[in-house]
Parts: sequence; structure tokens; C-alpha cells
Amino acid sequence: MANAEKTAAVAELAENFRTSGAAVLTEYRGLTVKQLTTLRNDIREHATYAVVKNTLTMLAAKEAGVTAFDGQLQGPSAIAFVTGDPVEAAKALRDFAKANPLLVIKGGVLDGKPLTPEEITKLADLESREVLLAKLAGALNAPLSKAVYLFAAPLSQSVRLIDALRAKVEAETPVAPQDAAPADAPQDTVDATPTEGTESADATDTPQDEAPAPADEQDAVTEAAPQDVAEGGDS
Repeated sequence: MANAEKTAAVAELAENFRTSGAAVLTEYRGLTVKQLTTLRNDIREHATYAVVKNTLTMLAAKEAGVTAFDGQLQGPSAIAFVTGDPVEAAKALRDFAKANPLLVIKGGVLDGKPLTPEEITKLADLESREVLLAKLAGALNAPLSKAVYLFAAPLSQSVRLIDALRAKVEAETPVAPQDAAPADAPQDTVDATPTEGTESADATDTPQDEAPAPADEQDAVTEAAPQDVAEGGDS
């Protein structure tokens, strides 16, 4: 490889290290081209899988400030440069290695921090970014909906209470008749004729004259008086 080609290859690898959130170093000894193609397709959504030369990769890693692969660039090497979800990329590599034991995961780097093969396996066991975001959104939305309900409940109760009080006041307040006469208007004369079972005001307040004695009784008294006088004179 000419120096210009080497320089370009180192620059490209260094750029891949800089722009990737994570990188996983693997050894693919014994794998076929078809198997490597399958692996590339499996991780394509989250990473690119590139066969690299160890010497050039060491130069590129040093240029990019990556030290996680120091002493590990031996044998046929390939690196998965992760630009998507590192958890999903780790899952794809782990699952492929289980089905194809010839793929050896040697180490990695995540946000500038070195990862051991065991840590990459633990990363693969985590839930994906989408699942974590969904759970986070659910955790944030649940208290928010409860808070909205708690704030809205007293308001709705107050509205119902005010409506109930307003209805009660309207029910207890007498409605003035539209044709009622003013308070100062003269009242109509009350009929003094007593109704059945009642007495008139004159009968109660004014004493009645005594009824005259029957005519027979008056005559008897008139005739008796002269007789008593005559008998008294003889005595």
C-alpha cells in the first residue's frame, strides 16, 4: 500500500473513531465472507463493520486519542463502529457470536471509556434506548397526570359546590308576583258580612240591645200592678 493510501486509510479510521459513540474490536478468524456479510447486515442499522489492518488501526486510534485497543490489535481484526444505539449493536454482536463462535469479541470503547468483553456482554443485556426512553416517558407522565387530576379535582368540586349553592338560594328566594299592588296603594273595602262559622266585628265589639219582652208578658205585668196597689191600700 502506497504512503498516500495509508495516510488516507489512517485518516478515515481516525474519523470513524471520532464520530462513533462506541467501537467494538473483534477477531473474525475462520469466518466466511458470507458470514461476515450477514453480520454487517445484522448491525447495519446501528453500526458499520469494517475489516481493518492492525498497524494502520493503531496509528488511527492514537491520532483519535483512543487507547482502549492498545495491545489487542493482533490477528485478523474487524471493528464495529457504532453510530446508533450501542445496546442494539452489542446485542447483534453477542447474538451473532453465540450462533458463530468463531467471532471473538476482544474489547471496546464507549464514550472514550474502555470496555472489556464482559462489559460488552452486560451492555447487550440492557434494554434498548427506545425501551428506556419509553419507560422514562411513562415515569414522567404518570405523576404528571396524577398532578393534573389532583389540581383539577378541587376546581371541579368547587364549581359543583357553587352551582349547588346557587340553586339552593334561587329555590329559597320568594318570587314577587308581577301584578302585585304597591304597598301604598289603597286596599279594597272588606265585606263585613260574616261568613258561616264567623262573627262580624260589630257583633263582637258593639253590645247588643236587649230584645223586648213578648207582648203577652208586657200585658201581664201591666195588669198585675194595679191589683197589687189596691190590695196594699186595704191593709
